[in-house]
Amino acid sequence: MARPRGPLSDTESTVLRILWEHGPGTVREVNEHLSHWAYTTVQTLLTRLVKKGYAACDRTGFAHLFRPLVTRDELLRERACELVDRWAEGIAAPLVLALVEEHRLSQTEIQQLRRVLDRLDEEARSAAHDQRETNGHNSQP
Repeated sequence: MARPRGPLSDTESTVLRILWEHGPGTVREVNEHLSHWAYTTVQTLLTRLVKKGYAACDRTGFAHLFRPLVTRDELLRERACELVDRWAEGIAAPLVLALVEEHRLSQTEIQQLRRVLDRLDEEARSAAHDQRETNGHNSQP
């Protein structure tokens, strides 16, 4: 698992989303996607993202170029694991069930979820089969 990162404020999350959606950019380029934000505010938030390990800054050119170091999916996985550990005593099922029951899933998302569940089911069956074979071989003379 990736190294733990510090918490993200709402404004830092907004700036990180800009990097995800529009790719690497300078302070000015990121600021163009934010209405009514001060240049220095965006600069400060990008600097914080770098210090916290969410972004990197290329300082070789005239203007500093910022890029995300973590994808949206990676961050989501990290935060989901933290949530399971903190609030669900390490058991993912209650969190997954709550999310599935509370949020409408598209047909594509349902198919993806089914594929993941089928894969996990197959892995569990395979592991159980392997365990039975190992136990069976150990008990023979």
